[in-house]
Amino acid sequence: MMDILPILSTLKRHKTAAGLIVLQIALTCAIVCNALFLISERLHLIGAPTGMAERELLVIGMAGIVRAENADAQTRADLQALRGLPGVKSVALVNQIPFGTSSHGTGLRTKPDPNQRDIRVSSYNAGEGWLETLGLKLVEGRDFEPAEYVDASVVFSDGVEPKVPAVIINQHLAKRLAPDGSALGRLVYLYGPDAPQRVVGVLERLPSTYPRDRDESDLNAVMQPIRGSYRGGNYVLRVEPAQRDAVLKQATETLVKGSVGIKRVVRHQRSLEEMRDGYYRQDRFMVGLLLAVCLAMLVVTAFGIVGLASFWVQQRSRMIGTRRALGATRTQILRYFQTENLLLSSIGIGLGMLLAYAINAVLMTQYELPRLPLAYLPIGALVLWALGQLAVLAPARRASNLPPMMVMRGLA
Repeated sequence: MMDILPILSTLKRHKTAAGLIVLQIALTCAIVCNALFLISERLHLIGAPTGMAERELLVIGMAGIVRAENADAQTRADLQALRGLPGVKSVALVNQIPFGTSSHGTGLRTKPDPNQRDIRVSSYNAGEGWLETLGLKLVEGRDFEPAEYVDASVVFSDGVEPKVPAVIINQHLAKRLAPDGSALGRLVYLYGPDAPQRVVGVLERLPSTYPRDRDESDLNAVMQPIRGSYRGGNYVLRVEPAQRDAVLKQATETLVKGSVGIKRVVRHQRSLEEMRDGYYRQDRFMVGLLLAVCLAMLVVTAFGIVGLASFWVQQRSRMIGTRRALGATRTQILRYFQTENLLLSSIGIGLGMLLAYAINAVLMTQYELPRLPLAYLPIGALVLWALGQLAVLAPARRASNLPPMMVMRGLA
């Protein structure tokens, strides 16, 4: 505390240099706090669980070169053939898959009133075996019963109102439908007012095809018991992780060879892990870029502190020699420069916190990002305090080691 008044007096004589280093620390604090927040958001998104048996899932998409008249029969034959392959635990056909290239959403109403505002949901259709194949977990209710499955070719016939008897929803949608109770047994309306669907189960997780945790349709999901065909769906195979490559090759060959009388091609054949990896590639790049920006800002700030401290040590060599001649110890000289840096860092961090919220406000307005949590401010402050003390340590030690007589003679 005894050093603070002399330090403040000295800093008044070097306002420009002190101001520049304070501004540099403030800018670094603001950028680092926001960058750490964005990195945390991206990592949370990349690591978000889907609830699916991702390591065991293979996805194969087929497409017909010409329109086939027997798509449903061909699909049943495909499923039977795939289930007979060695290493395959189960197979199902779903209309879409998370991290895929297509997404289907729809509006859900809780009343038959067509004027009621829809709840946006991601809509899945799947045939028998989907629950076991995808590895999803029911937390309430039951799986679809055999009698509840309907063929897509029948449900979506021209001029016929779709009739699907039941749906299974994810927990997020269940809480939206019944905030204080259970959504089981409730009627929802995905199609016309005369054909509601009853909620028969609630899944622990069921992500959308493009999970981003931003939009309502990215959080709410519905599974319908609708059997599609290979023309509008994906074969999903659950296999042993060690046999994925072998089974994928064999399954693809089986589907191609099984296309008797029709012309089909394989649209895609990948593991779900590969799909997830590709889906988040840009997010990982962004994390790396933000880390590089943080590191660059911290390095530039550290060099700035070292340069300024070295300059001040050189300028104050006579003052240091005088203090040493009057009995000041090396520790007191070292503490003087560290205290000076602590004061400058604290002022810069204070300004940086205000600037961090200003930058966050712009990001919230322009890019709909969430508000910067307060917890990131002390993290940024600790990083910059530690950086300042480490950066000033070498010049301060050099100053404390100056021989007092040499300094007084102007030889140091």
